[in-house]
Amino acid sequence: MIPARYAATRFPGKLMQMLADKTVIRHTYDATINTGLFDEVVVVTDSDTIFSEISNAGGNVVMSKYEHESGSDRIAEAAADLAADIIVNVQGDTPFVKKEPLQKLLQQFDDPTVRVASMMQVLTNRNDILDPNFVKVAVDKNMNALFFSRSVIPYPREKYYPTTYYEHIGVYAFRKEALLNFTGWAVTPLEAAEKIECLRYLENGVPLRMIVVDYMGVEIDTPEDLEKAAKLL
Repeated sequence: MIPARYAATRFPGKLMQMLADKTVIRHTYDATINTGLFDEVVVVTDSDTIFSEISNAGGNVVMSKYEHESGSDRIAEAAADLAADIIVNVQGDTPFVKKEPLQKLLQQFDDPTVRVASMMQVLTNRNDILDPNFVKVAVDKNMNALFFSRSVIPYPREKYYPTTYYEHIGVYAFRKEALLNFTGWAVTPLEAAEKIECLRYLENGVPLRMIVVDYMGVEIDTPEDLEKAAKLL
């Protein structure tokens, strides 16, 4: 499921921006379909414009009935009556979705204790590490997330100790029950402060299993990201 909100705070209308010959949301939808991993791919939107963009291309799209705080809340509404065991949330602003990372993400559910899983990639550019638009994640030795932040984590107080920084990639997989539980919880304090929805899971005691993936391209959060994506494409 691909949540697709039109009025993004930092870059309104970003999903309808052109990236070469297609809009950002079309790139994301088509790339997700082309992985061949899913029984069904659905765009869930609050926008007539995005609805028309996907439906006119013959895609599967539904309109949200209610206002939602996060992408997870949006897809949970549409997934409530869906016959599915595992639901994957591919953000609408991730046009470079690939099969192999998604396949690895789904494999995490071979472990029956995993309720939510997500992705991260190594950050090496210092400007990106310092940039609050890049959400960082710290994990434990079992690859469960300890914390997500727009700040630098871990903080390199010991300058000579080798430190690996990870950027959170906004692709999640959930057992359906975990996703529906999420929508029943109020927005949590850390989630509200950081504007990072997956902190709601951690604040309610639900671990997120993280996987390291190769470079997943550019997430479109700003006009500068769109320029980067055009060069990468």
